[in-house]
Amino acid sequence: MATSKTALLFVGAWLFAGMAEAHDFSDWDSLLKKHVMPATIAGVRLNAVAYGKLKTDPQFKKLISGLEKVSPESLKTRQEQLSFWINVYNIMAVKMAVDHYPLKSIKDAGNLLNPVWKHPVAVVAGKERSLHEVEHQILRPLADPRIHMAIVCASVSCPDLRLEAFTPERLEIQLEEQVKAFIGNAGKGMWIDASNQKVYLSSIFKWYEKDFEVLRFLTLYLSPSDQKILSSGRSKIVYLDYNWSLNGF
Repeated sequence: MATSKTALLFVGAWLFAGMAEAHDFSDWDSLLKKHVMPATIAGVRLNAVAYGKLKTDPQFKKLISGLEKVSPESLKTRQEQLSFWINVYNIMAVKMAVDHYPLKSIKDAGNLLNPVWKHPVAVVAGKERSLHEVEHQILRPLADPRIHMAIVCASVSCPDLRLEAFTPERLEIQLEEQVKAFIGNAGKGMWIDASNQKVYLSSIFKWYEKDFEVLRFLTLYLSPSDQKILSSGRSKIVYLDYNWSLNGF
């Protein structure tokens, strides 16, 4: 009997240790709720970040240091990988803005010869990472175009920073909500001028055309009347200018 109890205790401890490996983004979740709020910048509705307050919040520093020791091997499922690296990208973009705050645009943290996207931002899983690496070498190969509505490059024309952390359990719902919110935002996502047969789209759909079957992707989220306009073959697609101004203050 004692041996049996010992075995059960061992198995229980092993299971708990395995569960503990999953990274906890509760600090990020709390920071989002504390320092991100609806606002309008340059006529565009968005979730704005209080970068000045975030810069002095010790919880943000704790969050960044906690990413250093994460083990990528603990991310067993695709949902775990996607939610983890989406959160990491968003945290790193915010950190880049915070590290150089005050600034007018995240692009001001770099230049033409040394773009901000390739700067090391934070140590994640024992390695210095850049936004370029996380987006193009980790997230895009996971082959879910909806990531482009979830990762936020600290700019007005980016999709909105979600007011909660992404989680493996709710990832499907969260990604779907992100796409619908972005497409539904005429200031930066999409709007249709039916009378002139023009469809205005975010430049994201042009830059990452290889990740989307754009028309097919969009029709999944449109009303029947808008689907008809988009698929008529007579509508002209016009890509919106991208506003790289900081998505906050």
